[in-house]
Amino acid sequence: MRIKAILTTTSLLALASSLASMSVQAADLAQAPIYYKAPPIEPFNPWMIRLRVLGVLPDTAGSSVNVAGASPLSSPASGLSISDQAVPELDITYFFTRNVAAELILGVSRHHISGTGKLNGLDIGKAWLLPPTLTLQYHFTDFGPLKPYIGAGINYTVFFNQSAANTSLAGLAVTDLHIANQFGAAVQFGFDYMLDRHWGLNFDVKKLWLRPDYSATVNNAIAVTGRANIDPWLVSGGITYKF
Repeated sequence: MRIKAILTTTSLLALASSLASMSVQAADLAQAPIYYKAPPIEPFNPWMIRLRVLGVLPDTAGSSVNVAGASPLSSPASGLSISDQAVPELDITYFFTRNVAAELILGVSRHHISGTGKLNGLDIGKAWLLPPTLTLQYHFTDFGPLKPYIGAGINYTVFFNQSAANTSLAGLAVTDLHIANQFGAAVQFGFDYMLDRHWGLNFDVKKLWLRPDYSATVNNAIAVTGRANIDPWLVSGGITYKF
């Protein structure tokens, strides 16, 4: 009986020792710091391109027509009308940070010029425009896949392949035409809606203040000068690719 009691006591002590050891180990495990794997950081690529359909919508109110000497052409009621146009356009954007970027748009458009007021119906001519526009933008990044932005910058428009109409109306025909290249200011707003990490949809509106001087000759004899207030709205939509 005494031996049995000693064995029982020894077994109880061993069990208590094991339980104490397990309790200490459990406490150590509970106090050990838990490390979480950080999510991978996507590399930042500063380049973005967009391919859009661009609508060029001139606003020619206030254009002037000046003729030396007395002529019905020089009436204050005379003005210019420039046709709207839709063309493809390429946009290249570089991000200095995730919010600040510079955008350069490239495209050409061909426009028909005609008279208004006293010159209504007079075909003046045609010209191609190359209007590269550089803007500095701020992009808002707190709206999930929707990325709105605003911007402002400068435009330089080159007029090329200019041609006078040489079409007579009431005895008048424009026989020579020259439009001077011109700098102008630009503002814009728009947004990208990103479908995934790379691809998205874009909508963009720009306003340019573009008022070049021009000169023309009527009937190979009458010199005409003035300012064409083109001041176009540039409205575009298309696809975005972020590298």
